Amino acid sequence: MYGSVSEKPAPARGNGQHILVVDDESRIAELLSTTLELAGYRVGTAATGGEALDRVGRERPDLVILDVMLPDLDGFTVCRRLVAADENHPPVLFLTARDSLDSLVTGLGIGGNDYVTKPFRIAEVLARVQALLRTRNRRREEPSPRYADLLLDETTRQARRGRRALELTPAEFRLLRYLLVNAGQVLSKEQIGEHLWVADHRRYGDNAIEKLVSRLRHKVDETGPALIHTRRGFGYWLGRLASP
Repeated sequence: MYGSVSEKPAPARGNGQHILVVDDESRIAELLSTTLELAGYRVGTAATGGEALDRVGRERPDLVILDVMLPDLDGFTVCRRLVAADENHPPVLFLTARDSLDSLVTGLGIGGNDYVTKPFRIAEVLARVQALLRTRNRRREEPSPRYADLLLDETTRQARRGRRALELTPAEFRLLRYLLVNAGQVLSKEQIGEHLWVADHRRYGDNAIEKLVSRLRHKVDETGPALIHTRRGFGYWLGRLASP
């Protein structure tokens, strides 16, 4: 049996953070929405995976509570697509039946952050939500990745090379961030593909990665010393070439 809003009240913990609840059972969605709003959060709901992906893209919530069993896409597929679309995707708290716990290994491995089992207790959901949001806030406080005069702004999702703004696509932004946080290290095409496209990386192939790197290199290195380099037979790396 699920908890209810008549349980012993928990102190308000939210600070207006936006949470998206994704569950096709209206009773559960309403229970979670009411409880989370009373705890100080702003809440939106979605009943399908497709609707969830659309709302995350438009509204950029701080956290997603995601049922594993949905009528169109399962929760794992939704999570994969969230990760592939945005490296800075919101944390995901899965809702799952107890007899589906073994499958959570997959869900947590593709980008899910935590889970609660049905039937759940409201106090447990609130505690896990608070913990995930606290972790997300700590990550936001970390310095933005940069190298020399190249800087990424994680909040605005923009990049600059000196005074020059770089107009990047989401895939180019994710690739540049991956190169920046691994500055000086050679990254293979397989590593890049796995990072950018998760489970679907093999269907894109080396040619797609080469074209993506080429477009990014043109934008980053249009002026100033080249920062993105090819190590033939091995992959790509970001950094300054040593002086002869």
